[in-house]
Amino acid sequence: MLQMITWLDKNFSSLQPTRAIIMRALRHLRPADRKKLFSKDIPEMRTAEGRWFEAIVYEMILDLSLQTDLIHAVVARGADGPSRVKRAQLGQNGLFYSNIGDIKVRGNGQDLAEIDLMLVDHTGTLTFGEIITSPADLKEFEEEIHYKKQLLGYLYGQPTVPFLLISSVDISRTAVVRRLLKEPDNVLLTTATCENLKTLIRPRDLRRSPPRKIRHAKLASISSIAPRRPFDYKQLHDERMQSIIAGVTSGKGIEELGVPDEIPPIVKKVIFGGLYPSAIRMLDARYPIHIKGKTHDPDAIQKQFSKVVLAVNLPEYKPIIYLRRRNKREYLKMVPNNRSGGFKFESRRTPHMAGFYLWLESVKPSLGAELTRELLDAFPMVHPPGTEGIGGP
Repeated sequence: MLQMITWLDKNFSSLQPTRAIIMRALRHLRPADRKKLFSKDIPEMRTAEGRWFEAIVYEMILDLSLQTDLIHAVVARGADGPSRVKRAQLGQNGLFYSNIGDIKVRGNGQDLAEIDLMLVDHTGTLTFGEIITSPADLKEFEEEIHYKKQLLGYLYGQPTVPFLLISSVDISRTAVVRRLLKEPDNVLLTTATCENLKTLIRPRDLRRSPPRKIRHAKLASISSIAPRRPFDYKQLHDERMQSIIAGVTSGKGIEELGVPDEIPPIVKKVIFGGLYPSAIRMLDARYPIHIKGKTHDPDAIQKQFSKVVLAVNLPEYKPIIYLRRRNKREYLKMVPNNRSGGFKFESRRTPHMAGFYLWLESVKPSLGAELTRELLDAFPMVHPPGTEGIGGP
């Protein structure tokens, strides 16, 4: 099972990114992104570099795959993905392409994970890769990798999911990477820096129109590697939701919810439902809503927002409130206010987050005051004003 990643570990450095490879990688970038590779706007340039580097690694792996039978297939991405893709919608489960060829794992239409690189070895085992260009990208990285291993392991019935970490900078000494490399099914591959790679091209090269698709003996579409077990994310979500509600209402406490059970640990967020007016009044009285320094009373909430949705992030059991604006297609994401209690504004959720937005739109009022209070009281990451919470009083 680990023969392929062991071979890549030994042989990846033998293939240096050439001008031909990095020029070929440009076919995966949209014209606007290609121009940004030499932009004076640093954030813009770094974003374009990141996408370009992902494409370079993909092209390198395609070349290397022809040197060994251990790599059975490289899953198509970028320009090699389909010209038409399925838009996110409720009920979608499994692997899908985004409109720019990224590989997404969706659950009930929501993007659960993005996979930078996906390979199938000679035994049919799935391996995935993460491609990074900066040590700053390592925040929450370890947790993300372990989640993807759980998710792909569940979908493909693999107790072990090999992982490739490919970086353009030396990150071997970072604590996160050292921990990951202690696991025998993880490998780190390092290339030249993006700055060095860019010396092989000139701005005028970006004006060329690179060929879009290529033919390759080992390219495979996601349709050829469908999940090996039935995958109904909404059903798993509802099972997890009911287990949380049962645990809270039975008085067992939040500690009991962390005990492993038969439900696969791949549900990262549980959406309990919309709040009835009585629950909104309870929320305001016990866990007030603060938006831009202003506290909103129940009347103001119901006047400005058509829906109030309660959710919780797992496994930390961090409660989230989503407020649906009446005059705008967006939800305000409210998170626990560790300093003064209640909830504060963090960010917006718009139709751009298609699958998750559609899920929120489908939610109806279902939670009364008592159950809402029991749930919020059970989650330690939120506290009423004047009481001690995580992060101090």
